[in-house]
Amino acid sequence: MGSASDLRVGAVIRYNNTPCLILACEHRFMGRGSGFYQVKMRDLKSGRLYEHKFRSNDDVEFIRLERRPYQYLYNDGDLFYFMDVETYEQIPVSKELVGDQIKFLKENQVVDLAFDGEEVIAVELPPHVNLRVVKTEPGVRGDTVTNVQKPATLETGATIQVPIFINEGDVVRVDTRTGEYIERVKE
Repeated sequence: MGSASDLRVGAVIRYNNTPCLILACEHRFMGRGSGFYQVKMRDLKSGRLYEHKFRSNDDVEFIRLERRPYQYLYNDGDLFYFMDVETYEQIPVSKELVGDQIKFLKENQVVDLAFDGEEVIAVELPPHVNLRVVKTEPGVRGDTVTNVQKPATLETGATIQVPIFINEGDVVRVDTRTGEYIERVKE
């Protein structure tokens, strides 16, 4: 247990009996009386966003998550199977826990699974992944100066906006948090 004054961005707390990741925390003071902490957080199980005001002396239950590397193997309907890279033990994870990250997840990719005890509560992809472009309009020679973008379909099925000089077969680096193109990668 801790107090609201210990709240920081990136901390994980138990709120309404579910683990929540702190996305924003701001201390506010309203004239007379004690201050409070305005907190924005994401439920790690359902993905819902919450906002809550904690008084400075409120008790908060902090959760220590254990993150372990797992290799993504395959999916079978609504279950995604991951293998522990040390013990080769396979565990299924529901599609809801993977969430929108599905579009950047490819087979044999190593990701971190966050555990609360023995329960998986989050799948964390690396901040950047390299993916091959499988479908896009062909680039035109000399179109490398402008910031014009076009849609491109990646090997995982995701569609992102890329510069017009990107061609099919190119490998691009993508930010998994925002889904934005970062750069073309040389093989």
